[in-house]
Amino acid sequence: AASALTEENLLFLEAWRAVDRAYYDKSFNGQSWFRYRERALRDDPMNTRQETYAAIKKMLATLNDPFTRLLEPEKFKSLRSGTQGALTGVGLSIGYPLALKGSPAGLSVMSAAPGGPAEKAGIASGDVILAIDDTSAQDMDIYDAADRLQGPEGSSIDLTILSGADTRHVVLKRERYTLNPVRSRMCQIPGSEDSSKIGYIKLTTFNQNAAGSVREAIKKLRENNVKAFVLDLRNNSGGLFPEGIEIAKIWMDKGVIVYICDSRGVRDIYEADGASTIAASEPLVVLVNKGTASASEILAGALKDNKRAVVYGEPTYGKGKIQSVFALSDGSGLAVTVARYETPAHTDIDKVGVTPDRPLPASFPTDEDGFCSCLRDPASCNLNAARLFVRS
Repeated sequence: AASALTEENLLFLEAWRAVDRAYYDKSFNGQSWFRYRERALRDDPMNTRQETYAAIKKMLATLNDPFTRLLEPEKFKSLRSGTQGALTGVGLSIGYPLALKGSPAGLSVMSAAPGGPAEKAGIASGDVILAIDDTSAQDMDIYDAADRLQGPEGSSIDLTILSGADTRHVVLKRERYTLNPVRSRMCQIPGSEDSSKIGYIKLTTFNQNAAGSVREAIKKLRENNVKAFVLDLRNNSGGLFPEGIEIAKIWMDKGVIVYICDSRGVRDIYEADGASTIAASEPLVVLVNKGTASASEILAGALKDNKRAVVYGEPTYGKGKIQSVFALSDGSGLAVTVARYETPAHTDIDKVGVTPDRPLPASFPTDEDGFCSCLRDPASCNLNAARLFVRS
């Protein structure tokens, strides 16, 4: 019977095999993966490339994992060239909303780049994108959406945004912007001797310069006699996994940073060895919110579970899965979840996120200047600098 397989069947089998070999959940969401293959070859039409893609997408949907998905050739190419043109857009980082009962599906805004077109138009973390130009974002793939948001510099795009209960149309012009991952400053607090100088470091993304920039910021703040630090990871939606590990090593001289797990349990352990540590002892506070995702969650979880920092805020986004991308023979690609993260205390980050030690008052400012004035005048935002670094 094998000889009766068409070229389209073979492409389907390639995708099936990639998932069979690499997918992290060997129960395949509680089904027989082999039987699915037999049934699909028998029942699903695969006469054209589009039909085959539809059959592959239908198969992946049974896993109920939004991050395991087919990337058609155009998408796969743009994902591979990754950085090219990626910063000509509207400055939005998007994610899948965690489906709340009754809430409209769309794409959630994880963060808006400071000074980018979206932020200037008042789009903020927690807003939901319902449509891009005239296409509903209801079941839109996250990479499809990222593609649509990018485009030639100066061109415009029409977004339908839901903020709270209000829906509005926003027309944005795409522009080129660069991301410096770190903003920092020293906050002088009158009248508290021991921690009168606090260094505030806001990390917005884990790009190639992230660890180096954090290191620089710490050194510069130290020259000003800073004795305690605040690391702000709010609305940092992640980025490069190795940079997250490197930054954990800056603050930790020992201890587990993260466990990488597959269906059989722990597969890999990342630990701090003290070799690249420069700030293992100063008091540290970490700020997180629901826009804190992926590599940020690894960092926050490591600092929290090792009791290296006191974490303030709200539970984080909950993206605890790792994808690998496989090329298929026709130029398309397959993103497959190959593992998941667990924090040092074995909390599975996925869908749950990192739970902070203490809540942050809702009125708490998101920028470095607001943060400093808040610490100088604790009454304005219910946070006392002297108690800031105390866990309970």
